[in-house]
Amino acid sequence: MHTVWLYAVLSVILESLVSLFGVLTLPFTGERLKGTTSVLVSLAVGAMLGDAFIHLLPEAFAKTGNPLQVSLCVLAGIFGFFALEKFLHWHHVHSLDEHDHGEGAPVHPVGYMSLIAGGLDNLVDGLVIGAAFLISVSTGIAVTIAIVLHEIPKEMGEFGVLIHAGFSRPKAILYNCMTALLSVTGTVISLILGGTIANFATLVAPFAAGIFIYIAGSDLVPQLHRELKPSRSAVQLLVMAAGVAAMVLVKVLE
Repeated sequence: MHTVWLYAVLSVILESLVSLFGVLTLPFTGERLKGTTSVLVSLAVGAMLGDAFIHLLPEAFAKTGNPLQVSLCVLAGIFGFFALEKFLHWHHVHSLDEHDHGEGAPVHPVGYMSLIAGGLDNLVDGLVIGAAFLISVSTGIAVTIAIVLHEIPKEMGEFGVLIHAGFSRPKAILYNCMTALLSVTGTVISLILGGTIANFATLVAPFAAGIFIYIAGSDLVPQLHRELKPSRSAVQLLVMAAGVAAMVLVKVLE
């Protein structure tokens, strides 16, 4: 049992380090950073939708065998984050009044929503990694590799969303790392509770899927529509497709 804990914790820590991929954007400034952020937001749309429709939802339907329960959890994620965004927008407007729209203006709500959604997804990843190691060490390692492969484009995309929302790059990296630690929390919970955690994971997964669908569809895609140049719009579409393709590739390799 000690060996299982050792391998599981080391694996999830390595998986959490993927959040540092945002460091790759640090050399970019000015217009280059703006262009890079647009690409990363496009990648986030593809990765979030791909993660929701190719990973989270199929697994939830397969594990629960209850389509109504899964569908209600997805809708709960969408409606819940609609209400949360309304509250954050209200707080955002009042904060802008206090700051007089000048330096130090608050971050756009989509940044905080992305952090919450990413944190939930990381928690589910940790639960899955822990459960896989309870089956066998080899199964745990295989699952960890699959999760790392799907986390790379997702984490880079989420980093782009944080920059787009107004976080400084150091803060975006810090907060991404903090939400990544929820993977470790999920693994520890899974190892402690064993098989009983499966029911919790199957409820959280479709809820997180609903959040990703909501963020991608209501917040990120409208931002991408502000770019009207055909060439750049084509790049956005290709990058979105690349995000989905990355999720498909991970599914094929699982």
